[in-house]
This record gives sequence, C-alpha cells and structure tokens, in this order.
Amino acid sequence: MASRDLAESLLPGGGAAAASALHDEYEERAYDSDDKVSISISDSDDDADDGAAPSRPPFSWRKLWRFTGPGFLMCIAFLDPGNLEGDLQAGAAAGYQLLWLLLWATVMGALVQLLSARLGVATGKHLAELCREEYPPWATRALWAMTELALVGADIQEVIGSAIAIKILSGGTVPLWGGVVITALDCFIFLFLENYGVRKLEAFFAVLIATMALSFAVMFGETKPSGKELLIGLVVPKLSSKTIKQAVGIVGCIIMPHNVFLHSALVQSRKIDTNKKSRVQEAVYYYNIESILALIVSFFINICVTTVFAKGFYGSEQAGNIGLENAGQYLQEKYGTAFFPILYIWAIGLLASGQSSTITGTYAGQFVMGGFLNLRLKKWLRAMITRSFAIIPTMIVALFFDTEDPTMDILNEALNVLQSIQIPFALIPLITLVSKEQVMGSFVVGPITKVISWIVTIFLMLINGYLIVSFYITDIRGAVLRSSLCIVLVVYLAFIVYLIVRNTSLYSRLCSSMPKRS
Repeated sequence: MASRDLAESLLPGGGAAAASALHDEYEERAYDSDDKVSISISDSDDDADDGAAPSRPPFSWRKLWRFTGPGFLMCIAFLDPGNLEGDLQAGAAAGYQLLWLLLWATVMGALVQLLSARLGVATGKHLAELCREEYPPWATRALWAMTELALVGADIQEVIGSAIAIKILSGGTVPLWGGVVITALDCFIFLFLENYGVRKLEAFFAVLIATMALSFAVMFGETKPSGKELLIGLVVPKLSSKTIKQAVGIVGCIIMPHNVFLHSALVQSRKIDTNKKSRVQEAVYYYNIESILALIVSFFINICVTTVFAKGFYGSEQAGNIGLENAGQYLQEKYGTAFFPILYIWAIGLLASGQSSTITGTYAGQFVMGGFLNLRLKKWLRAMITRSFAIIPTMIVALFFDTEDPTMDILNEALNVLQSIQIPFALIPLITLVSKEQVMGSFVVGPITKVISWIVTIFLMLINGYLIVSFYITDIRGAVLRSSLCIVLVVYLAFIVYLIVRNTSLYSRLCSSMPKRS
C-alpha cells in the first residue's frame, strides 16, 4: 500500500487525480493530451474523413508551420559539439575532400529520422514504448541500459563542449568544472519553458539553432573558403588511407542512438487522430518536409565548420592538433579580428551547440526512461534523474582531466566508441517495427524502403565496427583486459543476432522445436 501511495504522489497532479490515473491503463506517454499542439485550422479539418475515401488534404503553409518544431529539435543531434569536432578535424586533416561523405551521411541520417517519425505518427507511441511491448523483459532492460549508456557518453561530450565555450567567453575565469555546473542548470530552463507549452520550448531551440547558423556563417564569411573546392568536394568522392579516421568520425557522429528514440517521441506533441488514415498521411507528409528542412539547415552549419578549417589549416602544422578548445585560438591567430573577434564567434556557436544538445539529451532521457520502464513521473523529477546520469560522470571528467591533456583525446575517442556500439540497438528495433504490419498497419514500409534501410544499417554497423576494432588495437592494453573485452564482444554480437533474427521464420521454428526436445 505504501508503494502505491508513493507512486500516486509521484504522478502529475498527485492525490485523487493520481489515484484515478492508476485505475486507468497506467502507461507512460510522451505528452499529455492537454500539452499537445492542435493542428486543425478550420471546422472542415475536424469533419474530414467521415465516411469518405481517405486522402491527404491539400498542402497548407499554415499547417506546415503548426507541424514545424520536432524536426528542428531532432536536428540538434547533428550539430552537437561531437559533430563540430568531427567537422573541424575532417576539414583540417582532409580539406574539402570529405564533404561528399558529410552529404551522404546526412542523407542516411535523414532516412533513419524519417522512419522514426513515421513510426511515432502511425502508432501513436514512441520507439521506447514499442520496444517494451515488442521484446521480452530481459531484452527491454538490456536495450534501456544500452541507450542510457549512449546518452551518458553523448552528454559528457556535449556538456564538456558547452563548458569549453563558457571558459573561452569568460577569458579563462570560469574553469571547466564551473562551466559544467552552469550547463547542468540548463535543465531548469528546460523545465521552465516546458511548463509554458511545447511551442515555447521549440521557439527557444530555434533561437539556439539560429545562433549557431549565424555564428558559423560569419566565420565562413570572414575566412572565405573556396566555393569551387566546396562544390568539387560535394560532388567528387575522394578517400585516402590518411583520412579514413576522419571519414569514420563523420559517419559515426551523424547517427546518435538516443536521437532515434527522441524523434519518435517528439512527433507525439501534435494532436493527430490516428483512427483517420488521411490525418496520419498528412502528419507523415508534413513531418517529412519539416525534418528535411531542418537537416538542410544542419548540413549548412556542418559545411561551414568543415570548410572554414579546410581553408585555414589543411596542410598546416596545426592540422593534427586542433580540438574544440584550441580551435578558436588557432582561428584568432590566423584571421584576427575583422568584424568581431573570431575566437568569440566560435565560442558563441559552440555554446549554442552545447546548450541545445544537452537539453535535448535531457529530453530524450525522459522519453527513454519512461518508455522502457513505464515510469510516469513528474517532469521535474524525470529531468533531475536523467540529468544526474550525465552530470555526475561529466563533473568527474572535468575535475580530473585537462582539455589540453592527450588523455582527453583518448577519452573522447572512447566516448565515440561507446556511442558507436549502441547504434544497432536503436536501428534494428526501428527497422523491425516499421516493417511489421501488425504494428504499422497500412503505414508499414514497402520492400524497397526496407531493403535500403537494412543496407544503411549494415553499412553504419560496419563503419562503427571499424572504429571499435581500431580503438581495441591501438588503445587497449593487457591480456586480461583484452580477454575480458572479447567475452563482452561475444555477448554483444549474440544480442545483435537475436534482435535481427527474432522476427524471422527461423527463430519461430527454433522456438517451436524447443518444447519438443524437452
């Protein structure tokens, strides 16, 4: 009885409202009905589809505006400090040569995110909720643990990036750990804005994205990269043995596991009647447009960062030593002050990147925890729990590592590997679910989309597998540690195989044959 009372007290509203909620189907939902944004702009919107053949209503700019928001929150994962570091290192080490890979990596990321949005709209549930329903409890817990690890790894890099920006803007007055504390407080900004509605929160992120776009566009204008080389880099594929590490970094940073879960939840923020096929078609249509527009913006920002460092440092002595902290100083030494000190332009863009990505990481953590574990907690409590998961290890990193220490580079690479190994545990469930007619109904993906999705998934798994093997060979020392990691790797691969074959006829035959053997 005490545990029931505790659960009631943690539910939004508490007391009688909580008790009535417990009597209903007690399941976590991404957004309460009152929090959702209304889409209809006329009475005909609500009356459509009654007995008529389902068809998507004609295009409306006003409706596109009402659907706009989730895609731009999603695209922030393409602009986090980890991506910016990958961009600047690719530009410094490979010049304009890897721009084509950045383009196609963004296209692959777009495919994954469009599938995620489609899943959320068609089912009315997000990926974490559907995984809880699809897989047995042990697999659900394992998927949750893997996703949380990926979130922690991503958030450490994002918070450190934001702390570096604060340190630069303060002239070194605020130490790294101080920047971490300041960044940790952003969850209160998030809670404040969330209480005022989804659109206010989306507007805040729009300002941060605009800040990034303006900052890096100004950098692009001041450094004046070659337009000809930029176009050639986008169109002509080039890859050498010297740039393979940067190439893997570009592809590996684009797909963030937690972002796949996040986008399927963000699309729940609009009121959509899933019982009307035309409404679902309409939502998928507008979300596709909005997501593509958002990713075009993110691609533009990534291009600006890559080409600025390609123009300034490709072939230079500093090319192999540039990171997030010293990048602004190198830019300042090379370009000085034209319109505004370029060091601070860089720091402002980096701060917007770090702040926006850490807040969306907190947002994603709420959906992941609530969906996998079926927890429906008050917003402030969910935010504090998910924030603590990342801030505590980040503070440890800030206190014991110097950003200019080579150990920090090894740590960053280890965090990239940590996120890379989580890729299959987001993509395989996503493709499995969008391919199931029992889940998607008439919105199940077609065979061509399914094949392309599996090709992209296998390609990303191979790319990230290369990163894992490379890290294992170069940075893991000691027979005991290597042997232990080999055992972990066997379990890891076995779980991936299970996720892939679970919905195949082979798995069904194996399961049906087991009772006979006993």
